[in-house]
Amino acid sequence: MRSVNVPLGNRSYNILIDRNLLKSLGSECSKLGLGQRCAIISDSNVAPKFAKTALASLKKAGFDPVLITFPAGESSKSLKSVQSCYDQLAKHRLERKSFIVALGGGVVGDLAGFVAATYLRGIAFVQVPTTLLSQVDSSVGGKVGVNLKAGKNLVGAFYQPRLVLCDLDTLNTLPLREYRSGLAEVIKYGIIYDAPMFADLERNMPKLLKRDINALASVIARSCEIKADVVGQDETESGLRAILNFGHTIGHGLEAISGYGKYLHGEAISIGQVAAAELSAQVLGLPREDVDRIRKLFKRSGLPIKVKLNAGQMKRLFAAMMLDKKVSSGEIKFVLAEKIGRVAFGQKVSMDLIPPVLKTLS
Repeated sequence: MRSVNVPLGNRSYNILIDRNLLKSLGSECSKLGLGQRCAIISDSNVAPKFAKTALASLKKAGFDPVLITFPAGESSKSLKSVQSCYDQLAKHRLERKSFIVALGGGVVGDLAGFVAATYLRGIAFVQVPTTLLSQVDSSVGGKVGVNLKAGKNLVGAFYQPRLVLCDLDTLNTLPLREYRSGLAEVIKYGIIYDAPMFADLERNMPKLLKRDINALASVIARSCEIKADVVGQDETESGLRAILNFGHTIGHGLEAISGYGKYLHGEAISIGQVAAAELSAQVLGLPREDVDRIRKLFKRSGLPIKVKLNAGQMKRLFAAMMLDKKVSSGEIKFVLAEKIGRVAFGQKVSMDLIPPVLKTLS
């Protein structure tokens, strides 16, 4: 089993990565000294696959769990769903020593984490991510929240889990499109922090697309190490942590204007990262060779690298981007690459540059 520590003082926690870990959920939670009563929050896709095993493991360890589910999909990441969870937690009489298990992908983790952060002014929670994207990104670092109609993740908190348990076997059930979506975040870590990792991804992409277990374990662990290192230095995104948003400003905007339905998160930030690479070439002089390598790797991963927007859609994209949490004093701040493996955050970019860059992706 691989273990990665997220170093945050008395809020530090471990990320466990291995096969067949779900059966160990109860015993791992027992080590944390949590209260007996707990809740598993999951969605309508994940619960039928894994909730039975998770519930049995918790019960075997002496816990008293209840299962709460909501309809799968980004549209459920809402305050309405949060209210429904609150009502069911109250019905099961969860207490301050109780805890929540987030069993699912990024939507489940973000929603369940926000519920945990706010119910009884905060109770413990454990992340059990079941998608590649959530195992390498959203389950780690303590960003939790929900969407508003105006934009993605506009209501939320920084609230760290007590444990992240990544069972590699859960990835076998992922549809190919969902699996590829997770690769977008993996590639991002190479671009922003680790040039050798990016080169490894170029070599090993065929193995990853076949879900080779050793290749997967390696890239998940490395992705978690990078995020843990960044979060350990800047937990609340006052500086360095902003580099994790490479490609997300445009990507989140695309998600918002398409009603969180046309693109999966990884697909939207794939386009966003290719666009950010083009912007990086113009603003910071990212070598054209690096832009081409970035574009090719996303393409080889089966992720979209093109987008075609009409004038109305471009206007809506700009409006969505202005609601981004990284806007300061009315200016959008971008993360741009100086070279593969090194980026700069807080970069001012003229909005006049964005339409022609996006047109190069059409």
